[in-house]
Amino acid sequence: MKKIPIHEVTPKQEGKQGQESYDLYAKREHIYVRNYHGLFKNLRVAANAVLFAMFFGFSWLNWDGKQAVLFDLPNRQFYVFGTTFWPQDFVLLSFLLIILAFFLFFVTVFAGRIWCGYTCPQFVWTWLFIWVERITEGDRNARMKRDKQPMTLSKGLRKLAKHSLWVIIAVVSSIAFVGYFTPIRELVPAVFSFELGPWELWWLGFIAFATYGNAGWLREQVCIYMCPYARFQSVMFDQDTLVVSYDEKRGETRGPRKKNQDYKAEGLGDCIDCKACVHVCPVGIDIRDGLQYECVACGACVDACDEIMDRVGYERGLVKYTTEHALEGKKTHFLRPRLIGYFAVMVLMVGGFVYSLSARVPIEVDVLRDRGQLFTPVAGNQIENVYTLKVANKEEVDHNYSLTLSGIDGLELVGDSFFSVAAGSRKDITIKVRADVNSLTKVSSNIVFIVEATSASDIYVEREGRFLGPPPKR
Repeated sequence: MKKIPIHEVTPKQEGKQGQESYDLYAKREHIYVRNYHGLFKNLRVAANAVLFAMFFGFSWLNWDGKQAVLFDLPNRQFYVFGTTFWPQDFVLLSFLLIILAFFLFFVTVFAGRIWCGYTCPQFVWTWLFIWVERITEGDRNARMKRDKQPMTLSKGLRKLAKHSLWVIIAVVSSIAFVGYFTPIRELVPAVFSFELGPWELWWLGFIAFATYGNAGWLREQVCIYMCPYARFQSVMFDQDTLVVSYDEKRGETRGPRKKNQDYKAEGLGDCIDCKACVHVCPVGIDIRDGLQYECVACGACVDACDEIMDRVGYERGLVKYTTEHALEGKKTHFLRPRLIGYFAVMVLMVGGFVYSLSARVPIEVDVLRDRGQLFTPVAGNQIENVYTLKVANKEEVDHNYSLTLSGIDGLELVGDSFFSVAAGSRKDITIKVRADVNSLTKVSSNIVFIVEATSASDIYVEREGRFLGPPPKR
């Protein structure tokens, strides 16, 4: 968004009492990003390549005969590299999200919004769309010149090629995304044969439209106005946070100069005011104006400035990753209490998550007592209760289980105490439990259902239930 100094704002209308009112809204101007080269661009491209490989590749991997990563919502099962998670495991997901949040806080305190510039999906796709724009319409100056000209056949074909590639990328991205919820090997043939279900069709269209709109049209507007991260990041910054900064003491006063000119004698700094740092910025800011919340720390201005410094024979680093303390000539403290605190909490939480994951028992058992009747008297002075056991086998292999009871003397299980549950499935088992009325000391007694895998003694769970009977005789 174009920034307008207050003294340049034109009065919009005269107020009722002779006071002027102003229109402070500046219409968005399209940002023409110039191509550049450098170390940080190479790092960003490498990081983006890894993320693209993961996003487009994981759904095509097979693991133990199933899709490596698949969130099967209809069956409420989530397959992640051979491990099946159920809705009961959502506490682990919450745990993981909290860990990622603390990791983001840690990175922000240490290096500002570097996550945004290198790994944020919005900017990963935005840079891809900018690259398509450059190969179809040319670099910055060519695009600016062509956009000012009237529509011609050549211009129309270039625009058509750009938007066609944008649409293709958006559609392929939407297929890859939906492929994590519908098996990708079934989804792709269904797309080409037009045999999609209503939900697949809706999400394919929505994700494609969002990708095309966000990365192609909105771009920096998503980061500036829609993303909350840009708004609350300032509370995590301090003077030791690594940010992209312009060395004002070295660069000012800006201005052009002739080659081999003693520019310092004329009061000029190292900044030749070429605006290369502005022309490569994907959010259209001037880093020389100081730290701004729009900056995504992508390092584009650092590479562009270093390239110019090499050309004019000046030292690199006029624009660089640094800290406010370093710019003021003070010592930067990388290890500081808040950073250490975030790191310590994150390590503890990672340890807890790993332990919870390793201690996770791949079986889930719910015990439901028949509410149709409290109890049933049977022959032999016994009382009978009916229960339904909902047993879920979370592993990818079939299991045979044994059922035992405890809690009341002489507790008896009526029926078969052995049963099997197929891999990744749930089974309802109705059982009858009997107890001698003389062994009951109260109307409601606790009993324990123990379900254990016959082939693996470490796979077992205990669940409590209530056994109801008549009031004991006094």
